[in-house]
Amino acid sequence: MANGAQIDLTGHVACVTGASSGLGRRAAVVLAQAGAKVVAVARRAEALASLAEEAPGSIAALPWDLTDRSGLSELAREAAKPFGAPDILVHAAGINTREIADEVTPEGWDITLNLNLAVPFFLSQHLVPAMKAKGWGRIVNFASLQTHRAFPGGLSYGASKGGVGQLTRAMAEAWSRDGIMVNAIGPGFFRTELTAAVFNDPERAARNAAQTCIGRNGEPEDIDGPLVFFCSDACGYVTGQVLMVDGGFTAK
Repeated sequence: MANGAQIDLTGHVACVTGASSGLGRRAAVVLAQAGAKVVAVARRAEALASLAEEAPGSIAALPWDLTDRSGLSELAREAAKPFGAPDILVHAAGINTREIADEVTPEGWDITLNLNLAVPFFLSQHLVPAMKAKGWGRIVNFASLQTHRAFPGGLSYGASKGGVGQLTRAMAEAWSRDGIMVNAIGPGFFRTELTAAVFNDPERAARNAAQTCIGRNGEPEDIDGPLVFFCSDACGYVTGQVLMVDGGFTAK
């Protein structure tokens, strides 16, 4: 871990959604490097298989379509098979249809709110009982710059990510007394599949970098330390928080 704290997650089992690419893939790798056994969940089986090959014995691939909420209880059961019941859950799966307000469709709205907001709650709901039984759990949601800011073409995405902020606080209120800390990371502009449209426009990417306090966009390793912290004993008195990992974009 380039920027990660030296925290040992040996003995813990993490389930990471959206693990086939981007920050979800980075999260799976970093948690495995920190000692956790990781169940990597995403739709693309080949991408997950290549991820599992990066850490043999530490990452198990679990191809799954998260958009079908009726299958989340079965997913929770399958996620417990490789290494035991997960006590760390990272919700990195997401979608941004980039529909402008006048052109938002019911279909685009529904798939966005389902995957970005409903799935993190209902999957957590299925995995929480095992965390309660252990008296220890960590849930990390993925917020966004749009949790706090309105961007063009981001109405449904922004609504879902604004909801993630409140979802994080509500989940913390519900479950923290059982030893389950619930927090969220709000990434700034990182080069991922979800932000390809931004980085394919060099001028736009440069403008975004200039709006940060640091003066650059995010690199994958910038997520390491905050993520490992939120998944560890170190955050035993930190819950219900949204940490913006954005180079100071939201500070300006």
